[in-house]
Amino acid sequence: MTGTTDAELAESAAGVREQIAFYAATPAYRAVLELHGWGDLQAELNAMTKAGRWKEMADLIDDDILDAFAVVAEPDEVAGAVRARYGDLFTRMHLYLKTDLDREVLRSIREELQAA
Repeated sequence: MTGTTDAELAESAAGVREQIAFYAATPAYRAVLELHGWGDLQAELNAMTKAGRWKEMADLIDDDILDAFAVVAEPDEVAGAVRARYGDLFTRMHLYLKTDLDREVLRSIREELQAA
């Protein structure tokens, strides 16, 4: 999750929270949530899907959950944050952003990740 302005950061955070909520509503993800002490969240999110309350689901994804499942960093810190979290565990990566970033910013992030 990144952005160069407060508006981009907010848009990115909102999109990532929606994505996490969508996955977390799936029963198969309950074990992952339980690992972090958030098992009850899965049932609550699942009930919200059945009630058609899709847009409200992201409100249940707080900063702790966001930080647990997403790399959150300023554009010039993304590569370092990815390295700090994953070290040598990754050999391939897809940068999945929830906001449009300037091409030059994306190029810089990509180059820094490739150098890692």
